[in-house]
Amino acid sequence: MTTVTFRVEDGRITGFNCRGHSGYAEAGADIVCAAVTSAIRLVEATVNDVLGLAASVKVRERDASVSLRLPGGLAPAAESACQALLTGLMVYLTELHDEYPENIEVLEDE
Repeated sequence: MTTVTFRVEDGRITGFNCRGHSGYAEAGADIVCAAVTSAIRLVEATVNDVLGLAASVKVRERDASVSLRLPGGLAPAAESACQALLTGLMVYLTELHDEYPENIEVLEDE
């Protein structure tokens, strides 16, 4: 199962950890894993490459995990954009959980 844990501090999403394989299908044919990976890559590319921020991203192949942490002290416009992106990611992954409850879990860690 894939577990995505969003970190929330004082009502602000500061990042997330995503770990594990969904187990929906074999590697290369797993649509749940592909959906999660694609969404995470879109958020990371938007935060770092489009907005030009320096979010910390760690990918660990050995335990199939990726984490993202927003930097502190963002300008109001950047903070708003990042919160919209991360909230959208949380909503999307929660909807994916509703469709595939055996394969993905979405949690909040406050």
